Amino acid sequence: MRKLTTFIALAVISFTNIGCDRFLDIQPEGKVIPTTVEDYRQVLTSAYSKYPAHRSLSALRTDEVDIDENTSDFISYREIAMWKDSNMDQATTEFPWVSFYSVVFYLNQIINEGSKTMKDSPEKQQILAEAYALRAYTYFDMVNLYGKPYNSATASTDRGVPITLDIDLEQVLKPSTVQEVYNQIHADIAKAEGMMIEEKQPTGIHYRFSKVALMAFQARTALYEGDWNKALNYSEQALAIKGDLSDLNTAKTAPNHYASVESIMALDNAFNSSVQNLSLASSELLSKYNTANDKRFGLYFEKNGSKYKIIKGGSTDFRVSFRTAELYFIQSEALVKLNRLTEAKEALLKVAKNRYTTDGYVSVQNQINPMGASEFMDFILDERFREFALEGHRWFDLRRTNQKKITHKVSGKEYILQQNDPRYTIEYPMSAKKNNPNLN
Repeated sequence: MRKLTTFIALAVISFTNIGCDRFLDIQPEGKVIPTTVEDYRQVLTSAYSKYPAHRSLSALRTDEVDIDENTSDFISYREIAMWKDSNMDQATTEFPWVSFYSVVFYLNQIINEGSKTMKDSPEKQQILAEAYALRAYTYFDMVNLYGKPYNSATASTDRGVPITLDIDLEQVLKPSTVQEVYNQIHADIAKAEGMMIEEKQPTGIHYRFSKVALMAFQARTALYEGDWNKALNYSEQALAIKGDLSDLNTAKTAPNHYASVESIMALDNAFNSSVQNLSLASSELLSKYNTANDKRFGLYFEKNGSKYKIIKGGSTDFRVSFRTAELYFIQSEALVKLNRLTEAKEALLKVAKNRYTTDGYVSVQNQINPMGASEFMDFILDERFREFALEGHRWFDLRRTNQKKITHKVSGKEYILQQNDPRYTIEYPMSAKKNNPNLN
């Protein structure tokens, strides 16, 4: 029986055309066993560089975009927009699976072997901290693609994704529960937290984890679990280190630019050029903006005939994993859930002041002042829709909130994702199920 891990190994070995991938846990002829901190930094760089662009694909399942059918890549992506996860056309791009586990393969090598072979030093500590953090982040993204949204009442029985913590190529992977995956995420975060040295990474290499990035990740994880006290605590800790917001009344670039004052960690290619080229902003997304007063509109979209092209993203300049605005949103949402409504409004208004014109900001203030908790919670979610458009948040936000009904039109036919549709949890890719019977 062919095992999934065999395919992971083959995928990793196939990366040998890149110089820093000459290090593997096995030693085929011409390969080098990593031993030093310099070696393992290169292995870790490989893991970062292989991180999948799954957020780009998830946008096609949301209410953010319509597909331009007059593009050469239409055939590769149309079935994603149809929420067709089984019996797909061979031309359809699959959501990543092996590439996620390839990243884990590198990280397991660093954690299991590097911890023994690297000499003790601050550099070793930082490398191990980043490896644990990135492994936690990988499993977090995977379980939120392929597992049901976290629900404390059912997480111990809901199917998640397989967990592998070693580099045994003969192991047979079986799915763990959602709760087991989250337990592993928390265990890895705890390891990273105890070792992390760098408070912030310098611009240009801040695709790497740091203390503040780890806090932002902890805040997001707590938000998804509905642990409001922890979500508030971690968001406030992170904001105490980095709380800058980009004033779009004066800034020339979108706040998701890697060099923005808001950027905390810039790893994910959240809206890559392939998906951008065939995407048009949906009428639903466009309708959420006050085009006269919302400064984001002109930075995110560009009129193209009767439609709007999306100019937010599409290049490596717009890699984004965590930025400060998200922390204010997490803070605001947690405060609402903790019945601290006045403080929740104050947190969100800090972002709004930097997103709207002066008149627009006054209008937003007047709009939210009389709101009760339920109405203001709806406003937060609408504002998240506007703020984080095409940054890979929308699919996850829809999953963890109302799982609304969405309609897409593809090739003249309507396709519907019903409210609470089972397809809000993506099936394991066909290739993964074919290669590992335990996934069926």
